[in-house]
Formats: sequence, C-alpha cells, structure tokens
Amino acid sequence: MQDTPNTFDAPMTALPKAKWFRAFKHIAEDEGFYTPLGPKHAAGFVEEGDTLLVTFESYQGIQALSDTGQPLGWDMVRTMGWSHLGVICDGETWFRAEEVYTFFDELTDDGFFDEFDRVIFYGAGPCGYAAAAFSVASPGASVVAIQPQATLNPRMAGWDDRFTDLRRLDFTSRYGYAPEMIEAANDVHVIFDPRETLDAMHGALFHGPQTSLLPVPFMGDAIQSELLEMAVLYRVLAKVGTGKLTARGFHRLMRARRSHPAYLRNLLSALDRDGRDGLAEQLCRFVVSRQNAPRFRRRLEDLEARKAQAG
Repeated sequence: MQDTPNTFDAPMTALPKAKWFRAFKHIAEDEGFYTPLGPKHAAGFVEEGDTLLVTFESYQGIQALSDTGQPLGWDMVRTMGWSHLGVICDGETWFRAEEVYTFFDELTDDGFFDEFDRVIFYGAGPCGYAAAAFSVASPGASVVAIQPQATLNPRMAGWDDRFTDLRRLDFTSRYGYAPEMIEAANDVHVIFDPRETLDAMHGALFHGPQTSLLPVPFMGDAIQSELLEMAVLYRVLAKVGTGKLTARGFHRLMRARRSHPAYLRNLLSALDRDGRDGLAEQLCRFVVSRQNAPRFRRRLEDLEARKAQAG
C-alpha cells in the first residue's frame, strides 16, 4: 500500500455522501474490488496479506470517528499488511438487506474466505451485530463485536426500547439471530459495559465455549470511540490476528483507561452517585497526582473541606 499514495492514502474527510462512495469505489477497484449492494450498502476489498479483516461500518460512523474519513480497516492494512473487506451502510440498516445476504452467499460459494490464513469479523453496535451475524459465512473465523445487539426481533428483544422504529426490519430470515450465527466461529470476543443494562442484556445472549465476554465497567455507551482514543482497539485486533487475545491480555490492554479522562469521569460520577466519598477522594488524589485535572482537583478540595467540617 505504500506504492499508491494518490489512491489508498487520499483523504476522504468531510466528503459529501455521494462523493465519498465514489472515492471508496475508486480506491477499492484500484486495490481489489468494489461491489454495490443495493441503495444502502456497498462493499470494497483491498488485497494485501494472508489475514483478512472484515469490518462493518457506516458512512456516518466513519465520518465521525476517522481523521482521514476512511474505513477503520484501512489503518490495519497499512500497519499490519492485512487484507480488508469493508462492508459499508448508509444509515441505521443493521445490514438487513437481501443484497448483503446474497453477497456473502456468493463469497462463501466462491471460496473467497478460504484464500486467507485467518479471517476476523469486526464491528460495533449495529455493525457488531452484523460482524457476528455474517461470520457464519466463514467458519473458523474470529469475531470482535463491541456492544452488539443480538437481534431487534421484538419477540426476543422486546425489552430493548432504543430502536423501536426499526423493529420493522426482518431479523427472522437468513443471517438473522447473531448468537446462533457465531456457532461456527473459532473465537468470539464480545465487549460491553455491564453498567449499560441493555448492552449487557444483549451481550449475555452471546454464549458458547468459543465466546469470551469482556466487560469494561464505566466505559459508557460509546466504547469503540473510547478504545480508539486510548489506542487500544487496533492492539486488540492485532492480538486477535495472531490468535493471542485472552481475557487476561485484554484487561491488561485496558489498563490504559487509568489515564483516560472519559473513563475517570464516568468512575467519579458513579462514586458520587453512590455516596462513596472515601473512594471518590482516593480516585481524585490518584488522578491529580498524575495529570492536570481541574475537575478532579476541585472535587478533591470539596471532599477534603466536607471531611474537615464533619470532623
């Protein structure tokens, strides 16, 4: 990929939707192939190495998360020399479209996934659902899903009231119920905050001997963004790519949150809500001893003043 700076490395930030998809098409065709998948989806393949990363992303998410306006998988192509298949949606689709089903059917029938030594499916939220659901197309693959939904079928997940206007989508046909679709995977890693009740309930539906539930308390409801900011996400995917990600290894990587402002703020807010002033004071002392954190310094001074007054 270093030989094509004018194509693969071209910035795609803030491009209008139509121009962005044209740029995605141009680069994918230069490096592999591009396939339109109906009005709301498209797929682009970049061929590089013997490990294939399959990511499910949305145009809106890419524009919000990427400094270059490019799919997350392209960073792994650059740094790891992997191949990448990016399946992109426009809006909240959960990739529930006949064209997407047919595309994966054809990849399986053509033996596309068999050409790689290792295949990894990745996504977050609705894209995490898709990563799990479509992994069945490549038996023996690895799956990394952040805050995935298991289904939006109201008969099975009627308790999730976040997406009621999308329950019209069909989750009962092919590639429908994500926890069943991972049964042929080699290893599955489901990342969620157990304090986010609905995410935790979906996460609990993913089970089996090959499934590792990786709770990350106090990381909130935008875990993918936080992992990117902490420079942890790509390290997680790299370990999966070598078959070396364990629960212990994952939590070792997550030690980076000890200096991550969003996590620390969430933790302090939870301690304050629970009235745990002693632990809040310890946390504030820990933070202000390591970084410039005015909010934590003010809170520490307040806690010290209240303790002195009470004494």
